[in-house]
Formats: sequence, structure tokens, C-alpha cells
Amino acid sequence: MKALMQMPQASSYKVSIHPNIFREFIDWCKSQEKNRFGWLAISLVTHGCIITPLVVFAVCVSGNDFTLWIAAMAVMGATLVVNLAAQPTRITIPIFFLSIVVDIAIIITCILQSVAY
Repeated sequence: MKALMQMPQASSYKVSIHPNIFREFIDWCKSQEKNRFGWLAISLVTHGCIITPLVVFAVCVSGNDFTLWIAAMAVMGATLVVNLAAQPTRITIPIFFLSIVVDIAIIITCILQSVAY
């Protein structure tokens, strides 16, 4: 009877946890909350004084493509809005880095358009 009533034991195994790069980045962004005003200043000054004028110049030189204008102003606006809305750094820092990536893509697109002419 004992053989019939015996419950199968589930085999135990150890799950190896691989670090997720995105999760580590978000955790780092959360740890930067004490430096939020520094990140606000860096993002607004970098975008407003350096990156956006370069992008606008590149768009103008490459032929004033309206879609590139919209993309350039949208990413600048996104950075500005999340900072002025006082969002936490886990939101503002990734949007800032994403907007830099989009601006670099716009500049590369402008260079490729200029070379094509």
C-alpha cells in the first residue's frame, strides 16, 4: 500500500540568474535620484546648447527635410517635458539617452542625404 500512496517528489534545481543589462541600468538610474538636479542641468544644457543646435544645423545643410525637423524637436521636447514635470531619474535619464541616440541617428541621416546629392 505504501508504494501506491507514495507521492512523487519534484526534483529540485537551482535557477541561475543572469544579470539583465536593462534592469541594471534602471537600478543605476534609480540610484541617481540624489543627483536629480545635476541630471536635469546636464540634460537641458546638453540638449539646448549643444546637441539641438548641431541637429538643426545638420538638417538645414542637408536640405530641410520636415520629418527630420519633427524628430529633432520631438526628442528635445520629450527631454524638456520629463524634466520639467519632475519625473524620477528612472524615467528622465533613459529618455535623455534615448534622445541622444535619436539625435545621432538624425545627424547620420543628414550626412547620408548630403552625400547622396
